[in-house]
Amino acid sequence: YQPKPSTESYQTQPSPPALPFPKPIPPPPPQPEAQRPEPNNIFGKPFENIKSKYAVGRELGRGQFGVTYLCTEIASGQQYACKSILKRKLVTKNDKDDMKREVHIMEHLSGQPNIVAFKGVYEDRQSVHVVMELCRGGELFDSIIAHGHYSERAAADLCRQIVNVVHHCHFMGVIHRDLKPENFLLSSKDDKAMIKATDFGLSVFIEEGACKVYRDIVGSAYYVAPEVLKRSYGKEIDVWSAGVILYILLSGVPPFWAENEKGIFNAILNDDIDFDTKPWPSISSSAKDLVRKMLTRNPKTRITSAQVLEHPWIKGQASDKPIDSAVLSRMKQFRAMNKLKKLALKVIAQSLSEDEIKGLKAMFANMDTDNSGTITYEELKTGLARLGSKLSEAEVKQLMEAADVDGNGTIDYIEFITATMHRHRLERDEHLFGAFQFFDTDNSGYITRDELETAMKKYGMGDEATIREIISEVDTDNDGRINYEEFCTMMRSGTTQQPVKLF
Repeated sequence: YQPKPSTESYQTQPSPPALPFPKPIPPPPPQPEAQRPEPNNIFGKPFENIKSKYAVGRELGRGQFGVTYLCTEIASGQQYACKSILKRKLVTKNDKDDMKREVHIMEHLSGQPNIVAFKGVYEDRQSVHVVMELCRGGELFDSIIAHGHYSERAAADLCRQIVNVVHHCHFMGVIHRDLKPENFLLSSKDDKAMIKATDFGLSVFIEEGACKVYRDIVGSAYYVAPEVLKRSYGKEIDVWSAGVILYILLSGVPPFWAENEKGIFNAILNDDIDFDTKPWPSISSSAKDLVRKMLTRNPKTRITSAQVLEHPWIKGQASDKPIDSAVLSRMKQFRAMNKLKKLALKVIAQSLSEDEIKGLKAMFANMDTDNSGTITYEELKTGLARLGSKLSEAEVKQLMEAADVDGNGTIDYIEFITATMHRHRLERDEHLFGAFQFFDTDNSGYITRDELETAMKKYGMGDEATIREIISEVDTDNDGRINYEEFCTMMRSGTTQQPVKLF
């Protein structure tokens, strides 16, 4: 585009009185080539070659719009993370505006210890490069699981840091809108490492006027506040999301759970918080008080971020008693629910045939003879025999062990569906081929990105980023699509837990 001439360009000397017409305004002098904005310039600054300032190294991660690399500043030798976004992926004006807003918010919030520090943004013809603080400790939940020993005091410390981010955002006029464990990294692998908020892609500046109401449904299913679902919300939604994270830190599971997104949203709007199931009876009343106040459905009476930071549990009443180790198993199970394998199995279960799905659900109901919502070993053995199974006792034990992810001696509904799908695909190749054909709607012999997107969105199973990550994970020959061999390899790879984020 052509830049607007500066006001100085229009300043002219008075016209000589002898001329009948004013002297024409001269065009602005041409800008030097190095300073002239390019036609595809997003930030309005001259293009720069990032490699003149940074040595770009190995890939650290990959997202919907770009790739994050390790980079080293040539002048200082200091290492940073560089997120490179291909401009061709920013198709619409909204895409470009969203990216600019995220960068501006990162820069605006930078300096708070629990927010990844912003170093700079560089733009060339192909990409935008955002350089930021390097966090070497991985994701928050991965660190908690690896730690293997967790206490209320440690949970309080993490919660305090998360709410520090919320408080800083609100003080600086920003609503985060997408608080979740995946968006927090640890600064290092040290036990006392700080957590750092790293993703502000859905964040917005709070507009002038206290009565401003936001209506876009944003965020991730488990963490979304009820008023977001009602399309009328403000900054209070961030405290709700932080409360969900605190509940998960203490118990290993989300407070509002269902088999699909619609069910989760219904639970968020209507269900009571479960403080009866283990480990809640052994958790302090002070911790439960804070969770209850953060997960108050009415945003007008919900505790504020400042009040959270002043709560006695956050300020030092949290017990140092280790949380039951079973919680860590439940946490791992919860994380596993977001992996490619279980996602694919659920899609396949729903895609094979309606009758088969009804059969699986009926099988679970028939085995769960005491209607407890879980299946014991004896119920499994009796139920399979009653349904005509020819499995040996050893095979039943193997099935029980494979399905009982948390090792608590029973199988819940989700565990059961996953295990029975394993059994079907191990016994019958035609199920795999039938599932492949369901995705491969044009019978080309390949599952394309569009076909996968259509199938997954039909069941509310994933967004654009999830679909891209699935293709990247399964497409071993890197041709941008999934062939039958790749599909079977994915399904026969056992229960390996390779991370793909569902939300």
